[in-house]
Amino acid sequence: MKKIECKHGLSRRHFLGASALAATAFTIVPGSVLGLNGASPSSERVRIAGIGIGGQGGHDIRNLAAIPDVDIVALCDVDWDKAAGIFNQFPNAKRYKDYRKMLDEMEDQIDAVVVGTPDHTHAPASISAIRRKKHVYCEKPLTHTMYESMWVMKEARKYGVATQMGNQGQASEDTYRLCEMIQAGAIGKVRELHVWTDRPSNGLFGEYWPQGVNRPQGTPEVPKNLDWDLWLGTAPERPYNPAYHPFVWRGWWDFGTGALGDIGCHFYAPIFRACGLTGHYPKTVHAVSTRVNEETFPLGSVVEWQFDSYDGKPPLKMVWYDGGLRPFRPDIVPEGVAMAENGRLIIGDEGMILDSTIFDEKRRKEVGDIPKTLERSPGHYQEFVIACKDPKTPARMNFDQAAPLAEVVLMGNVALRMGLREDLTRIRLHWDQEQFKFTNSKEATEYVHKTYRDGWKIDGCEL
Repeated sequence: MKKIECKHGLSRRHFLGASALAATAFTIVPGSVLGLNGASPSSERVRIAGIGIGGQGGHDIRNLAAIPDVDIVALCDVDWDKAAGIFNQFPNAKRYKDYRKMLDEMEDQIDAVVVGTPDHTHAPASISAIRRKKHVYCEKPLTHTMYESMWVMKEARKYGVATQMGNQGQASEDTYRLCEMIQAGAIGKVRELHVWTDRPSNGLFGEYWPQGVNRPQGTPEVPKNLDWDLWLGTAPERPYNPAYHPFVWRGWWDFGTGALGDIGCHFYAPIFRACGLTGHYPKTVHAVSTRVNEETFPLGSVVEWQFDSYDGKPPLKMVWYDGGLRPFRPDIVPEGVAMAENGRLIIGDEGMILDSTIFDEKRRKEVGDIPKTLERSPGHYQEFVIACKDPKTPARMNFDQAAPLAEVVLMGNVALRMGLREDLTRIRLHWDQEQFKFTNSKEATEYVHKTYRDGWKIDGCEL
């Protein structure tokens, strides 16, 4: 069987080892292993539990349940009204509000868990499952802080479990074609990466979630079916307010990771893969934005990372824009071609790619038809089930790939938080991966990790 080979360096100086090398490629397993394409299903079944299933986590559960050999055995959510649809779809699954209780009571009946909670709970839920040797599928952006990303990757390696981050686009044809174009030299050596999104507000259809606002006043009554203390989890205690739950938690520093955390992993993952950036870290990062406050992310921001030369490639600049901000329109892009509300621009020394199109026509003719050289994925969720059955066959976006990506993305949020201090606004932060800190800012390094609330501390969660 051939391997999907999208050149990338996955080794981490913190945790060198054979496990990292084994994770650098995903081996395609025939559909018959999973009972696909009409084949008889394997006798081995994967028993899956869901943690946080009222939103995207429920979508993940439904997709996994559609795969042969998968049983949904337990479901956990702190809001049983929000989770009612998934509960009703899987009436035989045991129901819980506290994932810790679920893992304690059903440890011998669970093979894998799906973590679809708000960002601030990703790491503690994942670690709790990993330390029980359960395979983990966790939604993006993997964790709430940079340190947590490094931490969950370390623990997954230690316990030898299968992992995957919820980055469904990694199995798409668009991602594979991007890899093939860039690795074929279609635009020469890549020099700049630009990604933009309309979130948190797109102006046409209103806000996705609020940002640039202060903490709401008042103490509304907690909904009957919501356990607010469990929802807060590791976060500092505060009164319940519908401004946080459901979904609108994304824009709050204590719970979410803003537009960058929500969309950055989706947009940058294919480019990291195509350019072989995974496992490489920027030397500097800095950000500019609208007003920053102690409670929520700014309304709009621009973040820039600078990478030194790596693996024989030239230095690279990576830029993020949100809140409807975008890069300047390249002259080479025809005026009739729209730059979408969400998009990417990859600039090489011999051309550029806007979304998935090579500009200009002359360059397209020079490059010609780019052959398909990479084996395609059997499907994003199928990859995880295959890995659960055989962890030596890792899923694309396993934690060895997802954690370094998440660290870089979350590094941008640290730069944004410097806007809280006038004297630190627009400072260019210098990152040292080996020491895992910013060498020119103690204040920035404080945001690399966080302190868990009493009663929720987990051994190893402090830097």
